[in-house]
Amino acid sequence: MHLAVRDGSIRLNPRDPHFYNNPYPYYDTMRQLPQPFHWEDFDLWCFARWEDVNALLRDRRFGRQITHLRTREELGWPPIPEALRPFYDVDNATMIQMEPPEHTRLRGLVQKAFMARQIESLRPRIQALCDQLVDAMLAQGEVDLLPAYATPIPVVTIANMLGVPVEMSDHLLNWSHAMVAMYELGRTAEQERRAVQATQEFYAYLSELVQARRRKPTDDLITRLIEAEDQGNRLTEHELISGCMQLLNAGHEATVNVIGNGVFALLTHRDQWEKLVADPSLSRLAAEELMRFDTPLHLFTRWVLDDLSWNGHSFKFGDTIALLLGAANRDPRRFANPDTLDITRADNPHVSFGGGIHFCVGAPLARLELDVALGTLARRVPRLELLEQPEYRNAYHFHGLKSLRVRVGG
Repeated sequence: MHLAVRDGSIRLNPRDPHFYNNPYPYYDTMRQLPQPFHWEDFDLWCFARWEDVNALLRDRRFGRQITHLRTREELGWPPIPEALRPFYDVDNATMIQMEPPEHTRLRGLVQKAFMARQIESLRPRIQALCDQLVDAMLAQGEVDLLPAYATPIPVVTIANMLGVPVEMSDHLLNWSHAMVAMYELGRTAEQERRAVQATQEFYAYLSELVQARRRKPTDDLITRLIEAEDQGNRLTEHELISGCMQLLNAGHEATVNVIGNGVFALLTHRDQWEKLVADPSLSRLAAEELMRFDTPLHLFTRWVLDDLSWNGHSFKFGDTIALLLGAANRDPRRFANPDTLDITRADNPHVSFGGGIHFCVGAPLARLELDVALGTLARRVPRLELLEQPEYRNAYHFHGLKSLRVRVGG
């Protein structure tokens, strides 16, 4: 074990391949520690048990934003560097970085487009896309499943929803990957430069698209967001563009990873793959279990918004805590046989979509994409098999594979 424990603190390098390729044995140790424990490498107080993580996601004394209560100057923070301002001007205008009342207003306007009934109407288009991708894979025989299948499904789907031309998909991916790198531990100056450039290019592109939809409305999400109104409130131009960027970034990154991680898990637990092949209608339950078993987001932070005590530990306003979603999803106190993949698991309150007011607005879409993607593979490529043992990317809390080489048999 590459984990050092001392006096309620741990030292564990999140860039250690032994850890990010398989963090779950380490989580077993973390859950045995007093909660919270201090992770020195992040300098964060962390929670790894399901009971705490689930409760903290819903506790309004912890939030994603703190500058609505105190200014950066009052918090003793330096100003945002001018070079990074374009990124943070967008990032700070998104729902996920806000608390009520602004969060309530924005979510109320956006979530109407993500109601389960409306999302379900996308099933035929997603099914057609999955079949088209499988046809292409069958023609090749051997593929990397990530670019061949896992990536196009959420990217094309969210592009179609927004009204962005599908031929822009590669640009959307490149912009999104560059921006998401800003959330990694120990990011480099080059990553920051790329993120700012991507933000500016992405923003300029969507700004032109929004203007085009104002002149000529169409049946897409951008048009509906332009027209959305709730008790006299509308999205500002900046909120609209920033929100669309967030929907694209959040709408593909996690889904790509959970399709890749999930198929890998199924192919290394062959009994579960065969069970899905025998009954592809299990794909909905399988999607939930795969999100629990190897979740695409492992660490989520919250600001402490009041002086308080939790499990006897005193926090002060302005402290930061980390919720270890991947550890909570394998907690034996809540999940029977948590290290066993069981695609028929019915009692499955995983926390992969978060909880409380920040529960993932795109959860119905992600669930539908996973349901269709897994069911299609089980029906059409039952002899799917791994060609090589994959490795995970060196990006701990965005947990996903570098590649997934498979042989596709009809």
